[in-house]
Amino acid sequence: MGNKLKVGVIGVGSISEHHIKSYLNNKEVVLHAFCDSNETRVKQKAEKHGVAKTYTDYRDLLADPEIDAVSICTWNNSHAPISIAAVEAGKHVLVEKPLCKSVEEALQVQEAVKRSGKVLQVGFVRRFGTNTEVLKTFLDNGDLGEIYYAKATCIRRLGNPGGWFSDIERSGGGPLIDLGVHFIDLCWYLMGKPKVKTISGSTFKRLGNRSNVRNLNFYKAADYNAEHNDVEDLASAFIRFENGATLTVDVSFTLHAKKDEVSVKLYGDKGGAEVEPEFSIVSEKHDTILNITPQINQLGFDFARGFQEEINGFVSACFGRTETRSPVEDGVEVMKMLCGIYESARLGREVEL
Repeated sequence: MGNKLKVGVIGVGSISEHHIKSYLNNKEVVLHAFCDSNETRVKQKAEKHGVAKTYTDYRDLLADPEIDAVSICTWNNSHAPISIAAVEAGKHVLVEKPLCKSVEEALQVQEAVKRSGKVLQVGFVRRFGTNTEVLKTFLDNGDLGEIYYAKATCIRRLGNPGGWFSDIERSGGGPLIDLGVHFIDLCWYLMGKPKVKTISGSTFKRLGNRSNVRNLNFYKAADYNAEHNDVEDLASAFIRFENGATLTVDVSFTLHAKKDEVSVKLYGDKGGAEVEPEFSIVSEKHDTILNITPQINQLGFDFARGFQEEINGFVSACFGRTETRSPVEDGVEVMKMLCGIYESARLGREVEL
């Protein structure tokens, strides 16, 4: 590599905009090429951002010797094969979450990364939020003591995006693998990444796309089709770790709930914290409980800054200055948790990892 990292973006759908804008803001990056199976879309996106090269086959992009690194922003079912091909082609990789669809695929990606010696960073963007970074400093300094319980909720009352999100062959699942992956990872990361012991999970497919609902908008995929939906509406889980700590999580695309809800809470033997919807710390001093509000620019997750810090961290890791904050090994462990929840739900009992 020269003094500029030449980057290719594979898949130029909606999530890619966060990557592209962040790369454009990084002075060490040159956006070299875009790739998408939709030729019209990729050419429009390239023209919009001043990118000279376009491809409709990721293999052709990976054969371009000028490209140093790629962002993979495609359907979940293509994450593993593209990631493996990319590192084998000598490219560093930032792959959107989830790492893939199965533990078997995750292990194959991990082995390919080890053989290649290249950086692979998983898109756990919430690790890069200001609220997460500040809380991590408190945790690392022992201010909250040992974290023994965490709980996360991401409830959408009406929000099944349809399209590839509701097609299990392309997505691998519904709200658990799309939304839950973020919150399971965030809690696990802040808890110190303990080893999983057992998982008990449930999934429900009761409400479908609810395309009949009027007068209330929700996000729809570009290929939205209300007729196709074979993923869960709701998933809930209880995860027990080997150190005795536990994590509970529930996530939905659609649910008969009064309102949408995002909540992430952690509890330790010296204090507690709420990461979402607004960052706060609970402590005790002189026999008095204190609710502490850190003075930071945004108490919730700042998407723009989170993606910018994620991209900046990836670029720094590509240049060898730092280690990636979200390595492939973490992607594998989170994949084990996601698949463990689905397996427990399928079997109707607790499973061991």
